[in-house]
Amino acid sequence: MDNVRLDKWLWAARFFKTRALAKKAIEGGKVHYNGDRAKTSKSVEVGALVRVPQGWDHWEVEVMALSAQRRGAPEARELYRETPESEARRAREAEARRLTNQAMQHPQRRPDKKQRRDIQRFQRQQDD
Repeated sequence: MDNVRLDKWLWAARFFKTRALAKKAIEGGKVHYNGDRAKTSKSVEVGALVRVPQGWDHWEVEVMALSAQRRGAPEARELYRETPESEARRAREAEARRLTNQAMQHPQRRPDKKQRRDIQRFQRQQDD
């Protein structure tokens, strides 16, 4: 296979569930191909660097193989290789999110009527 569109490759590599979602991300300027914004019909080449957002994470991968067919996850992982910098950054950001969530105290229950009135009174004082 020598000519695969970027949206099809992203779908085959399982970065997006549908080609429509891949197309939307590319057209929205979220996906970068070799450091530049790309078009949906861009032909993917082996060795190219692709930066793909996925949730809170941003993957930076090198294209290792081409495929226009969506296969299982183990086969899809063979289409790309994540850069070491990207792996380290994603791990660091995930750890920071985990620590932030641990530090946040969530209420045990909803405030009762008196507590809601106190909260509203406090907020009005802050606005004045």
